[in-house]
Amino acid sequence: MSTVAAKYWFVVYTKPRNELKVLERLLGIGIVAYTPFKTELRKWSDRKKKVKVPLLPSMVLVYLEEKETAKVFEIPGVVRYLFENGQRAIVSAQEVEAMKAYQADVYVDKAKQIAPGDTLEVPTLLQTGEVLQIQGKTCIARLQKLGAIVRFKIS
Repeated sequence: MSTVAAKYWFVVYTKPRNELKVLERLLGIGIVAYTPFKTELRKWSDRKKKVKVPLLPSMVLVYLEEKETAKVFEIPGVVRYLFENGQRAIVSAQEVEAMKAYQADVYVDKAKQIAPGDTLEVPTLLQTGEVLQIQGKTCIARLQKLGAIVRFKIS
C-alpha cells in the first residue's frame, strides 16, 4: 500500500537576473516550476527592445515533494530556499493561480457596468474580488480571500 506524498509550491532564490535561466533548467530536468513575468519595452540610446521582467525578482516557484527539495541545487543559479518561521516557505496553489491569471489576458463579460467598489467573480480563479480601478478595458481587483491584486481584461 503506497501513499501519495504531498507536493507543495516552494520559493527558490536565484542569483540576480537568473530567474528565466533557472526556470528553463528546472523544467529541463522535469521539475514543475513557475515564475511570473511581464514583457516591457526598454529603450537605449541606439535601440528599443522587448525584455521579460520577472514580477518576483530573484525568485522561482517549484512544485515538489518535501523529500525532493535538494534536487534544485543541481541547477546552476539556484542560491537557497525562502524560509518563514524556520521552515521552507510554502505558497498556496490559489496564490500561484492568482499570479498566472494576472499574467494571462483574462476576460470578464462587461454585461453590466463595473465600477470601483463593486464585487465580482474573477475569471479563472473562481474567487470574488473587489474592483479597485478600471483602466480602459482592464479591471484591477483585490481578491477577498488572498488579498492579492489581480488584473484582467473586460470585454
